[in-house]
Amino acid sequence: MTATAVAHPNIALVKYWGKADAQLALPATGSVSMGLDVFPTTTTVTVDGGREARDAFTLNGRVVDDGALVRVQQFLDLVREIAGSSEHASVVSENTVPTGAGLASSASGFAALATAAAAAYGLDLSPRDLSRLARRGSGSATRSIPGGVAVWHAGDDQGSFAEPIPAPPMAMVVVTIDAGPKPIGSREAMRRTIATSPFYPAWVTSTTETVGDMLDACAAGDFTRIGEITESNALRMHATIEGAFPPIRYLNARSVAVFDAVGELRAGGLEAYATADAGPNVVVLTKPEDRSAVATALASFGDVIESGTGPAARVLRSEESGSNPDQKESAE
Repeated sequence: MTATAVAHPNIALVKYWGKADAQLALPATGSVSMGLDVFPTTTTVTVDGGREARDAFTLNGRVVDDGALVRVQQFLDLVREIAGSSEHASVVSENTVPTGAGLASSASGFAALATAAAAAYGLDLSPRDLSRLARRGSGSATRSIPGGVAVWHAGDDQGSFAEPIPAPPMAMVVVTIDAGPKPIGSREAMRRTIATSPFYPAWVTSTTETVGDMLDACAAGDFTRIGEITESNALRMHATIEGAFPPIRYLNARSVAVFDAVGELRAGGLEAYATADAGPNVVVLTKPEDRSAVATALASFGDVIESGTGPAARVLRSEESGSNPDQKESAE
């Protein structure tokens, strides 16, 4: 079987930072995110019983044979275990998200891989179980399965999944300050933060409360409150990371300058709120009718891309190898 799927990255409004169980990728707290409608990842998984006893992975036209391949192989081992299969597969992925730059490339990547692999191995998974599966590849991929505005529940293996929640119309402006890989990856930074930052316990307790506040704000359609929580939570996460030893600093001078510029936009009457994942790039939350004005105001800081609310991960094509394509759409 061959299946092709597409997924989009998401940006956390309330951040995920820290695992309660690394093996099962269970988060220490819940989180809330907004999916983007830019930077898609498209992945094709072909299950081939005639392959040698290993998987193959091609990313953006380059054969991958390093740690990224190991992560893909480990994830496919999990899919095979669920499917009761021993057949290996080839994976071909086109990722338009800058990799390792703090723009959720692993979220769209593993959400697309989970969706395509589940279809290729014949698994009929509910959206909840597909989200649980994606979580095992990359925690934030959990939230790219439902798309839109979503909450990722903390809990045990069965209860930790993402689902869509009601929210007012929102948009984002991505300010790419540095598209290159960050010097310290999120997994290592997360491990170091948990082990050494004195602020981490307070991060866990405060974020648990913040998730509840964000859910209330989304349900009420209170954009101003959503924005205030988003910016505050991002700065709390970065303060917690910077408290690690040795310190880890993702935000640079230009990142901080964007935060300052967004504050000036608000003072001038344009509602905008800054956030940043584990990297120097800044994403600005705003109303759909204001996103072009925000993008214009921030164009001097770096490459600027506007985004609306993104769709759920979905299968684009699924077919038996060698047969005529039987195209079909599904909202996983």
